[in-house]
Amino acid sequence: MIKVAVNGYGTIGKRVADAILKQPDMRLIGISKTTPNYEALIAYRKGINIYVPQQSLKKFEEAGITPAGSVEELIKNADIIVDATPNGVGAQYKTIYRQFDRNAIFQGGEKADVADISFSALCNYNDAMNKKYIRVVSCNTTALLRTICTMSKVSRVEKVRATIVRRAADPKEVKKGPINSLSPDPATIPSHHAKDVNSVIKNLDIITMAVVAPTTLMHMHFLDITLKDRVDKKDIIEVLSNTPRLVLISSKYDANSTAELMEIARDLRRDRNDIPEVMIFEDSIYVKDNEVMLMYAVHQESIVVPENIDAIRASMGLMSADESIKITNTSLGILKGYLI
Repeated sequence: MIKVAVNGYGTIGKRVADAILKQPDMRLIGISKTTPNYEALIAYRKGINIYVPQQSLKKFEEAGITPAGSVEELIKNADIIVDATPNGVGAQYKTIYRQFDRNAIFQGGEKADVADISFSALCNYNDAMNKKYIRVVSCNTTALLRTICTMSKVSRVEKVRATIVRRAADPKEVKKGPINSLSPDPATIPSHHAKDVNSVIKNLDIITMAVVAPTTLMHMHFLDITLKDRVDKKDIIEVLSNTPRLVLISSKYDANSTAELMEIARDLRRDRNDIPEVMIFEDSIYVKDNEVMLMYAVHQESIVVPENIDAIRASMGLMSADESIKITNTSLGILKGYLI
């Protein structure tokens, strides 16, 4: 059993922690929190060991939460740490991970040079085997890479042009906007997503643009891929529908928006209404000669969770990509084919 610690228990951390609890080869030894908020209380009531900064011990005890120890003790007791701290904080913690000689998984909010490799399970799992520090790329980059690497099974990807409409904030983030505007993110081209994709696929010709929209539900991507060879639409649909973590949405069931996709997740009684798959609108798939265009939705809160689980196994060097991905998909109920 791999002893896993989760440092940070916010949007990503709590989802990764729950996913670890479902793995047959992992044991969650605890999570860290800096403040005794509602997330900490719920984790405590679920029986999860909570580790806190030394100076915060009294604050947690006064809130009715008895810590299991300090953050340093959590790191010392683990085989590997999933760092889900806020952007930039993970790089600071790396010094402590090194001090205790512990492997660590970082998130896409950290700069690429924080780790030995940037990671996408469907693209470069084998390259990440036995790497001490792995960075799971951001939610948008994860979706781009899953789709691009799947397309490469049909023909070599020569060029990618993508426009990303980003949600403005996660549902719980009450102090963010915009409320009534579309804002370039940034106005300069390419956006950082292209550089992030290139941290995994080194020489890919990719340009991305991004805009922030006043919604909290999901991102939307508009993808234009040029392949080396002429392809048929049926071949594209076949490879997309047969790859786990990519799901096709048929318009005949009136699921034509991110709001309806979230309602489907609710009706399916998914934990936290999560959708870790890339949600591809089938009607959007357009093929002309060697060019493929499509639209898909990305649930920013959960899409990187399966990649974090696979990154743990890759870092520990325990099994092949196919084995890990299969276990992760089965344990988390991840789909392929058509959602409905």
